[in-house]
Amino acid sequence: MTTEYKVYEETNTGTGEDQLRRRAVKRLQAKAGFWTHLAIYLAGNAFLVMIWFFTGAGFFWPIFPIAGWGIGVAANAWDVFGREPITEERIQHEMDNLRR
Repeated sequence: MTTEYKVYEETNTGTGEDQLRRRAVKRLQAKAGFWTHLAIYLAGNAFLVMIWFFTGAGFFWPIFPIAGWGIGVAANAWDVFGREPITEERIQHEMDNLRR
């Protein structure tokens, strides 16, 4: 079984408006994906808390999936909202650093 991975690279083809549109669509898709991830996180963990509650409410074991999955949600949020985009200036700066 072979798995194929598609690599999407931002190229310098097309007009500036075309590039800007592609970047805007990509960011909107990432934001929509984050909100979906957050909704599933909240619903899934609410379900786990309900299971805990209705089965005796002893040790609060749902904390483990809440914390573990929460790390993933936080990383997803940072990736979507907190990280600066890679610009041509940053690439050139890094290349200059590597040349030294």
